[in-house]
Amino acid sequence: MSTDRDERQEYVDDMVRRRGYVLEYHKVMAAQDLEVLKAADGLVSAAYLRPRSLDRRTKELLFVLSLTVMRAERHHIASHIRVALQHGATPEEILEAIEIALPEAGVVAFQHGFDVWREVVGAAGIEPSPEVMPAN
Repeated sequence: MSTDRDERQEYVDDMVRRRGYVLEYHKVMAAQDLEVLKAADGLVSAAYLRPRSLDRRTKELLFVLSLTVMRAERHHIASHIRVALQHGATPEEILEAIEIALPEAGVVAFQHGFDVWREVVGAAGIEPSPEVMPAN
């Protein structure tokens, strides 16, 4: 017979298997109120995880964009960037999705998502030439 803790642990482990990630609030909700976590997860499963018209790669790109626009926590955006990469999205496609935030949500929201993307994919920049840098 399984214990309450075993059921909660199995639920968190199952979330990782289905989603490819688990957020901190998922872990705490599993420990504190598994019933509500299951209800919320059911909505996410219906809208996001179950196969429908959009494939998982496309859904992840949409999640990255929507989380960028909402200026979600960095780790949340990063989780979806990683899953998008796992499902075949390229770093360039993910950046293009984030860039869609510019006209609707503005530069600040874009920069937030861009910084997370840069960290996850390890994108490097181009430094200015030394001769154009102002003297200290």
